[in-house]
Amino acid sequence: MNDQHSKIGSIEIIPLPAFRDNYLWLLRRGQLAAVVDPGDAAVVEDGLAAQGLDLCAILLTHHHADHVGGVAELIASRDIPVFGPATADIEGVNNPVAEGDEVNLDRLGIRFRVLEVPGHTASHIAYLAPGLLFPGDTLFSAGCGRLLGGTAAQLHASLRRLAELPGDTAVYCTHEYTLANLAFARVADPGNPERDEWLVECEARRDAGQPTLPTTIERERRVNPFLRTGEPAVMGVIADRTGWRPRDSLECFTALRAWKDVF
Repeated sequence: MNDQHSKIGSIEIIPLPAFRDNYLWLLRRGQLAAVVDPGDAAVVEDGLAAQGLDLCAILLTHHHADHVGGVAELIASRDIPVFGPATADIEGVNNPVAEGDEVNLDRLGIRFRVLEVPGHTASHIAYLAPGLLFPGDTLFSAGCGRLLGGTAAQLHASLRRLAELPGDTAVYCTHEYTLANLAFARVADPGNPERDEWLVECEARRDAGQPTLPTTIERERRVNPFLRTGEPAVMGVIADRTGWRPRDSLECFTALRAWKDVF
């Protein structure tokens, strides 16, 4: 699966599959690399060794073990910056960051802006560079994170914020949930031909052993029901399911998220 690399400018982005369905994203330029959400140190070390890379930074989006579990081992023999949300107590973070902060990875030639996107957890952040977003577990292709510390209102607001980013922004989500999310989307947002086209493409990618990621903001606006909770079709499905029509996008989102939890 690691043979599907992508590039944003001079940065090569390499997926490192971990656990059952995680992606640890390796950012490479020359012989240097940074890693996003390294839940498993062994996977990262193997990826670095295979590419002949030196790790120069770690970026964390939130505190869950499958995103931070490898940090202690990775920094045991390295003196490198570890960026993470300032409001979370994550062992190993030596560069806490918050909304609007800049993460300047000079050695890789890339700068990220920090966005606070709570909802999945109360202290979740994303990293944004021109044309490139690492949203952690806030946004998935055709889906979004569960509520594990934040509120539906927070997650709804965070997703609306991400949906306003430039449409060509490449989105490197942290889980291979796309096919399962699309199965739910077919029920929650029926009659969406662009969603069905994306399903066909994603099935082909998985059959070929490739990730369905990255996606793009523009695609997610069109296929992701959690970004379409103001659409009459989605509201109508919620009304049919619950017996009451949502008064607004937030009510629709809240009901949709609760439904997905038991789907």
